[in-house]
Amino acid sequence: MQERLKEIEDRFKQELSEVSSLKELKDLKVRYLGKKGSISQLARQLGKIPPEDRPAMGEAINRLKRLAEEEIKASESRVKEIEERTALEREALDITLPGRPPSVGSLHPITLVMEEIEKIFVSFGFQVAEGPEIEVDYYNFEALNIPLDHPARDMQDTFYISEELLLRTHTSPVQMRIMEKYTPPIRIIAPGKVYRCDADVSHTPMFHQVEGLMVGDDVTFTQLKGLLEEFARRIFGETKVRFRPSFFPFTEPSAEMDIGCVICKGKGCRVCGHSGWLEILGCGMVDPALYRYAGSAYDPEKITGFAFGLGVERIAMLKYGINDIRLFYENDLGFLGQFAYER
Repeated sequence: MQERLKEIEDRFKQELSEVSSLKELKDLKVRYLGKKGSISQLARQLGKIPPEDRPAMGEAINRLKRLAEEEIKASESRVKEIEERTALEREALDITLPGRPPSVGSLHPITLVMEEIEKIFVSFGFQVAEGPEIEVDYYNFEALNIPLDHPARDMQDTFYISEELLLRTHTSPVQMRIMEKYTPPIRIIAPGKVYRCDADVSHTPMFHQVEGLMVGDDVTFTQLKGLLEEFARRIFGETKVRFRPSFFPFTEPSAEMDIGCVICKGKGCRVCGHSGWLEILGCGMVDPALYRYAGSAYDPEKITGFAFGLGVERIAMLKYGINDIRLFYENDLGFLGQFAYER
């Protein structure tokens, strides 16, 4: 048993010298002085040795127990010092390093694209006009050549507030309000929010449009095409453009404008339906029927005009390669942070 006692003492001293935290010191105390510890178990074995040897062995065990208790208590200050030094080293600050700048906020990608569109058309001589988002049926439909029984109303899933009030389904009502207020020539764009009952990967109940209107003497479809081709070049870079016949109640003739697919560069892919083309806006010559709502200054025999309308979200999705419109409205900082340096 003397050899066992010496082995335990040597192992205790070795393990104590390697302790570097209070938790390790506590575990060491349990291993040697706990009820099931090495020293305690040794004391319980006294009954197995000859009676004449028990007093000396008991004294030796008690001496080892006192030694362990004193050594553990004396080591507490040393271990605390090690822990504090380690914590200070881990948390130390190098004040010679440059400071970390705060995160820089960014404009929303829709705002960025809206501002870019406005900037382009302002450079073409257009002025920015605004109108109410809660609109009356007259301006949203009737004054745009869409009477109550017109089938074109079925194209617009409208949020009605009352029989006469609604959330505007496009920003075209601004055009009529401007023509009522001002005489030609007029050259305006009307950016803003619009609302329709729709929601999926490519539609949301609220989205943004930019309507354009130019009215004056000898305004032609050729001017409209040249204007929109230059707009597409500025916002997408060099790209192919084509115009297809279409129908809108407030323009005649009407057309839709396509650009070469920005994803596959016109080769054909899933995004463009393997056609190589993407539709970006609708346009046309102002239907002379609209001028009768604008006042006597708009004589359809003397003036002409064109109008166009584009969805800002669609332009942004194509410009930035985004495949789900809902990403714009989920407030994901990881997504929005990508646009911090776009300006």
